Amino acid sequence: MPTERTGPRHPLRELARTSPARASALVFVIAAALFSGLLALPISTDDPRGTPLIDAIFTGVSAVTVTGLTTLDTATHWSLFGQIVILLGIQVGGLGIVTIALLLARAVTRHLGVQSKVFAQQSIGTSKLGEVGTLLRIVVLTTLAIEGALFVLLLPPFLLVEDTWWEGAGNALFYAVSSFNNAGFSVHTGGLEPLAGNLFIIAPIALGVFVGSFGFPVFLTLIIQRWHRRRWTLHTKLTLSVTTTLLVLGAIGWGASEWNNPGTIGGENPLDKIIHAVFASTMMRSGGFALTDTSASSSVTLLLTDALMFVGGGSASTAGGIKVTTVAVLFLAIIAEARGDKDVRVAGRSIPSESLRVAISVVFLGATLVLVATTLILASNPALSLERVLFEVISAFATCGLSVGLSAELDGFGKIVLSLIMLAGRIGPIGLAAALALKQRNLFYNLPEERPIIG
Repeated sequence: MPTERTGPRHPLRELARTSPARASALVFVIAAALFSGLLALPISTDDPRGTPLIDAIFTGVSAVTVTGLTTLDTATHWSLFGQIVILLGIQVGGLGIVTIALLLARAVTRHLGVQSKVFAQQSIGTSKLGEVGTLLRIVVLTTLAIEGALFVLLLPPFLLVEDTWWEGAGNALFYAVSSFNNAGFSVHTGGLEPLAGNLFIIAPIALGVFVGSFGFPVFLTLIIQRWHRRRWTLHTKLTLSVTTTLLVLGAIGWGASEWNNPGTIGGENPLDKIIHAVFASTMMRSGGFALTDTSASSSVTLLLTDALMFVGGGSASTAGGIKVTTVAVLFLAIIAEARGDKDVRVAGRSIPSESLRVAISVVFLGATLVLVATTLILASNPALSLERVLFEVISAFATCGLSVGLSAELDGFGKIVLSLIMLAGRIGPIGLAAALALKQRNLFYNLPEERPIIG
């Protein structure tokens, strides 16, 4: 009689097999710890005093979560080795929590289990379980191809503005990776402000951020279906339409509120003001680059930026936030409720109620994380204004990277809170959505309905 093989099960193997979402979160934390440790090494800095551990951790987390918030000047504090570590951290983080989870599952279990494939199906959007292996290659190749194209566009202008060819090539590569991954890190003192007048540099960077915010499900649809719009998935249609709408509305709002602000674009000519507005709108949802001093912006602009940062970009993209499709589903549900429709319908499709519940859960979790982090920082630093703290916290949660300069001013506790919110913002909504998508419970009975009073 054959006996069943038994033996000790590796905990990491079991985690990857049974819960790819948790496995991906664990890998993200390990990656953040690894890059933080590398940045803490003396070789990573040009400062003879070294790098304080809390600042190394903050920068490492910011790089891996492709946020872009910094407590130290990337251009002056970090050595070439340190900047390379940051660049590698951005690349690892940009490939995404989904890809890392699937690669872990394949490496540990030698094959992708059913739950891992279902996790990919829900998170990235592949329609067939057998496509996941091919999907991984497409994700990596698409990332490298787009970054390569951005490098080619950025190389000539950087060769013209930098003193040496290797410095120009290095900066072109750094900004190509940083822009597509929506990281917002800059290797120039003062960020991109010194390059604001060079359209050949800021235009490819803005394009990289905009395209990077689409997400791999959109890339897959465009690769397969190309410009046959009728064959596009509903996710692709919603992502592209909402992203474009927010870009236009953001540019109009930012331009109107900053048009006469002498601290930002008040002294520019009308054409330059429009260019600044479009660039700022592109960056507000996750890019993190800025051509002006964000702290000099008006309160209206900061509030508008808070809202757009919280929304973020597309699902399974290098952007953060609660995602544009989440907002689209909630908006469509409100319209359906106002019309008295039982179902939420758009573009010839009906959105299931499960998607609405997941969207509500993601928004609630995001708002809760922002509330808790803001409260903790204000409680430990009562002299700070709510406006500045809320802006910095939302930027950290949405992995955006725009800053009013608060990150560098905070004490150790405040930096730890922002580091945790960056990790939570990168992992939390994605992990929650995946967990809810996978978690289903079959009930064999119904309870009587009773409607509570709402509103």
